[in-house]
Amino acid sequence: MAKNKILRISDFLKNVGPGPIVAAAFIGPGTVMVCTLAGFNFGYSLIWGLLLSVIATVILQETAGRIGLATGKDLAQLIREQHATPIWKIFQMVLVLVAVVLGNTAYESGNITGAQLGLQVFWQSPNLEIGPLVIQSGNFLIGLTAFLLLILGNHQVIEKLLVSLVLLMSIAFILTAIWVRPDWSAVLSGFRPSLDSSQITTLVALIGTTVVPYNLFLYASLAKNKWKSPHHIPWMRRDIVLSVILGGLVSMAILIVGSVNQSPEINTAQDIAIGLEKVFGEFGKYLMGFGLLAAGLTSSITAPLAAGLVICGIMGWSQETRSVSMRLSIGTVVSLGLVFASLGIKAAQLISLAQLANGILLPLISGWIIWLANQKVWMKSHKNPFWINAISILIWSITLILGVKSISSVLNLDIF
Repeated sequence: MAKNKILRISDFLKNVGPGPIVAAAFIGPGTVMVCTLAGFNFGYSLIWGLLLSVIATVILQETAGRIGLATGKDLAQLIREQHATPIWKIFQMVLVLVAVVLGNTAYESGNITGAQLGLQVFWQSPNLEIGPLVIQSGNFLIGLTAFLLLILGNHQVIEKLLVSLVLLMSIAFILTAIWVRPDWSAVLSGFRPSLDSSQITTLVALIGTTVVPYNLFLYASLAKNKWKSPHHIPWMRRDIVLSVILGGLVSMAILIVGSVNQSPEINTAQDIAIGLEKVFGEFGKYLMGFGLLAAGLTSSITAPLAAGLVICGIMGWSQETRSVSMRLSIGTVVSLGLVFASLGIKAAQLISLAQLANGILLPLISGWIIWLANQKVWMKSHKNPFWINAISILIWSITLILGVKSISSVLNLDIF
């Protein structure tokens, strides 16, 4: 009996896949800020929105992973190899490349900057003056660390590192949430859907920081490399469900901590730290500092990795981490993100364009993978069952609303 239990645990550990990388990707500094603001402004009333985002992410990511295992190709490769008119095919390839590269460059800048803010809790990094330029050394060190880990490691090393960081980050945020001793009955009441007009923008942001287009590409690629056969779909499903649920719990913990923040207002990550220091003292500040550092560092690794996989998949180049094509693709995204972060350049226009591109990309990609998952010629016995389709259509409607909201916010249109 004991031997069977040990074997089951061994099988589980051996089949822990890239799911935690998806959790690492969507729990970045942006998620920390959005969840904190949700708790700060509305208490626990939007926790149900996080639950909705977890369900949507599980369904879409499981579908993407299943497509990867059933076809042996990731989403970028399938876009390249699809049978479509040349103009439509080129349009899709260009759209995905622009959205992913532009979006991930902007996000990389935010990830590096967010990690630096967590680092400042432990060490005040000096600014380096080189002629007229002032380089923030902490940002440079974090960006350089992410770059070296990506180009010197391989998928297995990166996976193990990110799994470890995600677990430590999860412990930090969840312990911080328990530390504040919330009214758990009030927390549970937050799972009952309710919404007024003042909460719509925050709800869209909560879902948008979890349901991320590039994560669909990332998981399909990593899943097919991890398991290589449709027979492992049950392991893939366990991997992504557990990972996304863990990520959702971390987001909820951040929201709970945000509800007790004592800052007069929250506009930056420094405001979060100052408000929490009044509640927790030094220990709580260090917990949150580590959580923010881990969130920024993990996301600063996953964003260029995802961009590299998409670029190489679309172009038909090698997706091996140490290949020249992957190193150049990863290096480009990290370097551009590092330039904006280290030189203190405001990337507001770049971020706006990234939001616009992702606003278009999210409903298109989610709709496309739902359609693809129903094609028996590719999926065979692994195509979507009826109940998954029903939920998927509802989720697609949500992604469409998110996309319209993102586009309207960039173009200053009062749609919501």
